[in-house]
Amino acid sequence: MKKLLLCTLIFGFLSCSLEGNRLAVKILPIDESETPQSFTFNTVDTIKVKYSLPNTCHSYYGLYYQYKDTTRIVAVRALEDLNANCTQQVIQREIEVPIQVRQREDYVFKFWKGKDATGKDEYEIKVVPVN
Repeated sequence: MKKLLLCTLIFGFLSCSLEGNRLAVKILPIDESETPQSFTFNTVDTIKVKYSLPNTCHSYYGLYYQYKDTTRIVAVRALEDLNANCTQQVIQREIEVPIQVRQREDYVFKFWKGKDATGKDEYEIKVVPVN
């Protein structure tokens, strides 16, 4: 998660400029997630994640997907247009994420939920066994 925060800070401070627009990369939490009861080894399966863009200045930029051993940390990357006039309307989205099941051990998904009052990362953890 430290890498996630470091990337966010670097991209936030070094906002890029495209045709006069200033853009910043942000990491957004996962609102809800849906995983299968189990995976089958050497197949491709799907998980679903729901997230919210905080306003119309934000757009989906990709999935943050970090893995180590059997654990996967999942969050959403978004671009924020710092020069745009935004409406303060929350936009809810859902994406399907293909998972190539290449390990025989259980998959441990840690869906990033944001930070608590003390600044500590919070996760929803789901374990998916592999058949």
